[in-house]
Amino acid sequence: MPAPLYVRSLVVGFYETNCYVAGDASSRDVIVIDPGDDSHLVTQVVNSEGLNVVGIVNTHGHADHIGANEALQRQFQCPIMIHQSDAPCLSDPDMNLSAMAGLEGPLSPPADRLLRDADEVAAGSVVFRVIHTPGHTLGSICLLAGNALFSGDTLFAGGVGRVDLPGGSSESLASSIRGKLLSLADNTLVYPGHGAATTIGRERSSNPCLSDI
Repeated sequence: MPAPLYVRSLVVGFYETNCYVAGDASSRDVIVIDPGDDSHLVTQVVNSEGLNVVGIVNTHGHADHIGANEALQRQFQCPIMIHQSDAPCLSDPDMNLSAMAGLEGPLSPPADRLLRDADEVAAGSVVFRVIHTPGHTLGSICLLAGNALFSGDTLFAGGVGRVDLPGGSSESLASSIRGKLLSLADNTLVYPGHGAATTIGRERSSNPCLSDI
């Protein structure tokens, strides 16, 4: 039987980004997905629940998804992972949009592992499969573990990621969602980068942004 999946969602930072602590409920090995800010909240969960952080994964390189990378890597001595196409965003305030937002940073340490489509990231016996979904950014990814999809800023409840920022493309986003996400089962749980959780079936049937996809 597949290992039971542990998922804890934290809303962090000014842009209310969903940061997820997810992994193997039995071994307590977890990854931190999109730690955009408020590293202390992640640390509190990890310590109170006896978790072992084995990695940090950014679904893309925007400031609100990478802002706590440095603090958490220092705290847990774990690798930072991001798709190869978004890796330059980690150290470039123009690419990660922190300069646009008037922030001093964030500047993340460089990636320790560059991800590609179909790569796997393990946390105990739970395996997260990387799905490259360009559109919001060139290197946007989703992570699929069992019937749980961590969709970053590609797909939301009732919406999709914006495409008017550097690296965005409406054509690429449509292709990513149509070809890679809508092929998943209706009961696939979707944990997005912002807002409420949903399912693929719910979005397939009612998301107004998918009518032309």
